[in-house]
Amino acid sequence: MDLVSLETQEENNMIFRLIQQNDVPYIWTSGRLCDFKGCENRGDLEPKNLYGWFWSANRAKMSPTNQPPIGWGYNPWSQTGHKKQRQPDNAEYDINGTTESCLSVLNNVYNDGIAWHDVACYHEKPIVCEDSEELLSYVAATNPGIRL
Repeated sequence: MDLVSLETQEENNMIFRLIQQNDVPYIWTSGRLCDFKGCENRGDLEPKNLYGWFWSANRAKMSPTNQPPIGWGYNPWSQTGHKKQRQPDNAEYDINGTTESCLSVLNNVYNDGIAWHDVACYHEKPIVCEDSEELLSYVAATNPGIRL
């Protein structure tokens, strides 16, 4: 399994309901900033805080962070955070030099409801996972006779 990728409004709403119903303060997703080797000198990712986000589970590029994803009725990125500005804000870089390269869903941490935030990847948080066809195919191929 992989960390969840919130690629549709319906999937995002389902995760938001799960967080709300279980009063979970935050979770990790597979959202990742492309700020590592191989991402440099790519004009399509600049500026990174707008265009550099992708789902690491399936390598799908996210919509720009300053607009709703295509087909969605809202933008899931929070309007506020530690720096009291729109997410992603890379706030921890100003605090301790750590880049906020991972995407977490926070539950009203900044009085902003349930929303997406960029967060430094070293924090411990609960996870939500999902199956993928690629992983299921791999498991089936490497474990003959397994029942999935």
